Amino acid sequence: MAARSSRHARALAVTGLLLVLAALVAAGCGVGPGTPPSGVKLLITRDFGSKTLKPVGKAKVGGAETAMSLLIRNAKITTRYGGGFVQSINGVSGGEEHGHSIDWFYYVNGVEAEKGATEVEVQPGDVIWWDLHDWSQAERTPAVVGAFPEPFLNGLEGKRLPVRVECADPQAGPCKKVVGQLTALGIPSAFAAIGPVGESPNTLQLLVGTYSELKTAPAVHLLEKGPGGSGVYMRVLGGGRSFALLDAEGAAVKTLGSGTGLIAATRYSSEAPSWIVTGTDAAGVAAAAAHFDAASLDQHFAIAVAPSATGGGSGSSGSTGEVLPLPISGG
Repeated sequence: MAARSSRHARALAVTGLLLVLAALVAAGCGVGPGTPPSGVKLLITRDFGSKTLKPVGKAKVGGAETAMSLLIRNAKITTRYGGGFVQSINGVSGGEEHGHSIDWFYYVNGVEAEKGATEVEVQPGDVIWWDLHDWSQAERTPAVVGAFPEPFLNGLEGKRLPVRVECADPQAGPCKKVVGQLTALGIPSAFAAIGPVGESPNTLQLLVGTYSELKTAPAVHLLEKGPGGSGVYMRVLGGGRSFALLDAEGAAVKTLGSGTGLIAATRYSSEAPSWIVTGTDAAGVAAAAAHFDAASLDQHFAIAVAPSATGGGSGSSGSTGEVLPLPISGG
């Protein structure tokens, strides 16, 4: 029990405080005085975002809110371990399924919370995303892409962070596409060729290039370790010439080669999250960059982009390839 509790610190709440929060919400109050945060969105899903239990929408807020008080205000929950662990939301419970442990995890602006839900203050514009999923292959998924344009737009903990775009070829179309998308959203970014950079705990890094061009970057190298190391449900094969796309149990469902793209987010050491727009080759990078938008990324933990001639899977398709949410659904 203690081990499980420590693995899920982001879902833990102080027992007595949870009861106080419930009473405050029942009384129609927030957790403290102050202006209620505006433009807050709440999303509740399961199975890595593949099934929506409560769509993204404007959340009801009171005064100052925490992630826990916001959840209590907008959904029905039950708890375990003396009230300190979110067990169910709107009747959907964690526990065990098909021999694997499943639990509720939450993300703020696409970044997995590192604090208990009663400790995280909700900021204006935040996207709070709760997802119930199997964590047998990845105890942590440090960052996801499905809250885009977060965290680039509003940042973390109420602070908009600097954004640095690093491209293997700054003059190539994929790099210009990514920078252009950020500019269109009003997100300023520094722009440079890929080079050696020290740790950047306060800068959001966005890397664009083929896997072979990016693989020395520490955040990209995490992909070599599979979902247990990066939180991304894929494996790199042949030095990046092909990608194996995995299901929630870590089994390879598809292996794709030339023309395959990938958009994923992960986190190295104490750095801010790094986003990776990559591919097996130049065509794959172009396919990935073409899907660097909210419509393609919405509610997905990560996406692969299959060559346009490849059938199967789900998502949008066309000359820029077919979007395959990761992990690959079992059906």
